[in-house]
This record gives sequence, C-alpha cells and structure tokens, in this order.
Amino acid sequence: MREHHLITGGAGFIGSHLCDRLLAAGLAVSVADDFSLGTHGNVAHLSGRQDFRVWEGDLSREGEARRVFAAATAAAGPIHQVWHLAANSDIAAGTTDPGIDFRRTLATTFQTLGAAREQGIRRLAFASTSAIYGERADLLTENSGPLLPISNYGASKLASEALISAAVECHLERAWIFRFPNVIGSRATHGAIYDFIGRLAGHPPALRVLGDGTQTKPYLHVEELVGAMLHIVGHAHERRNVFNIGPADAGVSVAFMAEHAIARVRPGTPIAYTGGDRGWVGDVPRFRYSVEKLLDLGWVPRLTSAEAVVRAVDEVARDRNL
Repeated sequence: MREHHLITGGAGFIGSHLCDRLLAAGLAVSVADDFSLGTHGNVAHLSGRQDFRVWEGDLSREGEARRVFAAATAAAGPIHQVWHLAANSDIAAGTTDPGIDFRRTLATTFQTLGAAREQGIRRLAFASTSAIYGERADLLTENSGPLLPISNYGASKLASEALISAAVECHLERAWIFRFPNVIGSRATHGAIYDFIGRLAGHPPALRVLGDGTQTKPYLHVEELVGAMLHIVGHAHERRNVFNIGPADAGVSVAFMAEHAIARVRPGTPIAYTGGDRGWVGDVPRFRYSVEKLLDLGWVPRLTSAEAVVRAVDEVARDRNL
C-alpha cells in the first residue's frame, strides 16, 4: 500500500504544489480544504487519479476535522503524515477582522491536532511564518527572541507553533515547523505581485502601490519552498524541528516588483505610492532572515529573490491569461 499523506489546505497556493510533489514521489495524497482561499482549479489536473482524494470541510470545527480525517483514513488507509497548511494567509484581512486568524489558523491547528491524535497520526509538518518574529533589527535566526509578532496572522501562527510543540510531548512522535518568507509563483491567491497584476489588468491610469516602495523582504518561489520542506522532513530527525526557509539574500523592494509587473503587463504605467514605510497595519517593512540552519542541512536555493520575482511575475500574468 502506498504511504498516505494528508494536506490541510491542499487546494491552496502552496498546498497544491505540495500535492504535485508528493504524488510524483509515489505517495497517496488526501486534501482537506474548506475552499475559502483554495480552489478546485488548483487541483483539477489531479482529478481522477486513484492515489488522490479531496475532502471538503471546515477544519476549525471539531466535528468536521474528525469526520474528514476518519473519511480519508477509511478511503486510503492510515495517514502516515499530516502537512498542516490550512490557515488564513492574508495578513491585511486579519487586521480588519481578527476573528479570521483565530478561526482559520489557531482553531484549525487545534482541531487538526485533535483529529490527528484520534487517528493515531504521529508526524506533522506545519507551515509557519517569519511574521512570528515581529519587527526586529537583528538577524532572525530560529533562536531569536523574545517573539513579539505585530499582526494577528503572526500571533496565530506563533500560538499554533506552541500547540504543536506541546503535542509532541503528548501524542506526536515528531513535528517540523517551517517559518516561511514571502512565497510567490503560479496559483497565488494574494500578495503584492498578484495584486499588481490584477490592478494592471484593469488598465489603470497609474499603479497604486501601498507604502513608499522601499519595503524590502526576501522572496522564495513556491517550487523551491516545497523542495525545502521535503528536504527538511527527509533530513531533520529531532522531535521538534524548526527551520527558517528562504533565499540566501537580503531580498528585493516593493518598487522592484511593481516595476517588473508593469514591464510585463502594461509597459509605461506610472506608479502612485500611497506613502509611509509600510503597506498596512501589521506589515513588517524589512527584516534580515538567516537560513544558515537550512543550508547546513544541505538544501541550497537555486533562485535569488530577484530571479524568483521575475519568474513569478510572468507565471501570475500567464495564470490570468495576460
């Protein structure tokens, strides 16, 4: 019988790419998704495969999480590992409605852990974020602290990390926590590149860009992110494994992304900056991110932040038939 993996949020941006890689590795994959951000289109190319199933349900609800996990187990056999990606991934939306992060991130983590315990699942990998560090001037390593996030998004991810750590003492054999940078590429559902291209598709007189354009962060292509996740799970064997994932450079500016989006979609469009050093409440305008621990584990990114942005701009534009 094929090894069976379940991906929460598997119809989303990152989750759907992870589906592709796990199936290519010969594993059976079940997806659990409420389709609030994920889409059926992201996994439509996998429809009809005997080794792939999709279960729709709101995992923030105890009964739903247990139902989905039990159904997936009955259909494809015991679940070897959970990849927990289901969460609110729109930081700005969580500022407007803090309940979004509580329901879609923290409650989903709590109920996922409960359903995993009920099914006897001993391995869990979690998609966390650099936002758990908050706004800091020092180099961000996995041991940085205190951890003081400035967004509900980061706070809910940090609380989820704590729940997972506690679960290792109780019922998980091993957990992997991935702290993501800004992830970009095909099938994106939000983010600066996605927004820029969407606005440019409407032929605006100028491209509106939040902040002053100097916000600078590392960017990683989604295919490289998934490769790093798989490498970590295959090579990190502590009970708790926490890794920053990202490129090995300082990143690129928002202005750089806007200029490349304009060049690809609507050359000559002027940029209208809204001003200020950040795009929204809870935005961390710049940070320095260490990936030395990951490099020491033997994974090396192929693309710089700039190269990832150029590739992602073209992919997102093609996703929109531009």
